Amino acid sequence: MSTDFDRAKYVFRNPLWFLRKVLNGFRANQGFLLSGAVAYYTLLSIVPMLALILIVLSQLIDTQQLLETMREYLGLVTPVEASDVAEQIAVVLNNWKLFGVVGLVILLFFSSLAFTMLENAMSVIFFHRVIVRRRHFLISAIIPYCYIFFLALGLLVVSMVSGTIHSLDDKTFLLLGHEWSLSGFTAGLVYFFGIVGEILLLTSLYLVMPTGRLALSHALIGGVTATFLWEITRHFLVWYFATLSVVNVVYGTFATAIIILLSLEAAAIILLLGAQVISEYERIGNEQFSQQDLQT
Repeated sequence: MSTDFDRAKYVFRNPLWFLRKVLNGFRANQGFLLSGAVAYYTLLSIVPMLALILIVLSQLIDTQQLLETMREYLGLVTPVEASDVAEQIAVVLNNWKLFGVVGLVILLFFSSLAFTMLENAMSVIFFHRVIVRRRHFLISAIIPYCYIFFLALGLLVVSMVSGTIHSLDDKTFLLLGHEWSLSGFTAGLVYFFGIVGEILLLTSLYLVMPTGRLALSHALIGGVTATFLWEITRHFLVWYFATLSVVNVVYGTFATAIIILLSLEAAAIILLLGAQVISEYERIGNEQFSQQDLQT
């Protein structure tokens, strides 16, 4: 049962068994604890990382355009408090020259923490790969900074494309005797590019973070599924915090950080649960590891 076709056929014939296997594996791997750790380190990293990216890109493109683009797409990560995060990044961006070399190095270090923690979490989920082959520590050290570089490159491209798209907001066209505005179309196009970027990012995380080589098809399926689940969760979080939540009453001035942390926790659970699905899927038919569970 080594081919993808055989595995897929087995899963379709035994969906409840596979679901139970995934949930049991996620529980055995302390998935919620790992998700909390990933969310916490992402909270530490998100402002330094995006500020560092904008510091570099502001030498190439208008700062205000970068901030507007970042604010739009931050809503895909922190759906409720994106404006607050963007404002804090703007503060760092306006004062980065006061940091000095040591401050920028510290900024760079904190930017990498989320990716380092995510790699460690993935090594627990894909422990059967770690048993066979461990990743060299230098590669693990370089991966976070490669991601930061490619995120910067992606933000640069998106900023230029987004600027071009938004220039069409005031344009109109005649169709069937009626004048139609392009503003709704451009908003949908910006959202579409955000979703595509989200899929590519999640796919790359599934492809790169686990030790060894993962099939691109598996990573892509995981990326699309995780994006779909996150979009549902994101809209639910927006509705929940707007209508039912008492976080502001309970936590007061800490509410913003708590809301962001809860959003990141939900995203991390979806990301690691997707990794657990891939891990269990590729272990089907492998007798050497099918009976093993990592107890933590």
